[in-house]
Amino acid sequence: MDSQDSPLHDAARIYLSGMRAEEDPASALQVMESSETDGWEAALILLQDLGDARPQPPEFWALLADAARLIWLREDADWYEWRRSEARNGALRAEICLMRTEEGGRALPIPPGGLIRPMWDIGRRTDEGESSLSIASLWVEGREPLEPGGCAPARLIPLTPGHWLHLAPGDVITMHEMRPPAGTAHIIEVMPPVVPS
Repeated sequence: MDSQDSPLHDAARIYLSGMRAEEDPASALQVMESSETDGWEAALILLQDLGDARPQPPEFWALLADAARLIWLREDADWYEWRRSEARNGALRAEICLMRTEEGGRALPIPPGGLIRPMWDIGRRTDEGESSLSIASLWVEGREPLEPGGCAPARLIPLTPGHWLHLAPGDVITMHEMRPPAGTAHIIEVMPPVVPS
């Protein structure tokens, strides 16, 4: 693979183009060197760290996903695609706690990754005063499944972002998969969509 014309170099260019005057370009330049000397996997780690330090546009994460796919890092590619969706739609970080199975919660654990799209009671009401549930994809952070009755950090990407604008850190929302609640989420951070500079 030609590292000079790689998705990693393109992602580093996006990072450099959005830099503020007080930031040091050395880290992005290090990515370009690393992709040539240490390999793409090392460069991916450096770019992810840069992306975590400052919000990046969806295109940045799409390029990292492309690079991960090219070197057969499927789970990493899935994570970068998730981050791309976060940058495009906005997201929430939360501590999610599932109800125990005997309390009417789910019987199976939630695997890490964005595999389910539960409904959430986020405080919206119909004209008749009933709860109006909204959908958000759920990504359980870490490598361990979230067991019924357990808690874990998670990320949510709303299907209809406009419904979620009123939420703030400290708010608690309720997760539903069937009629009884399946769990709760304490909002830690609200991340707006990333608008390229």
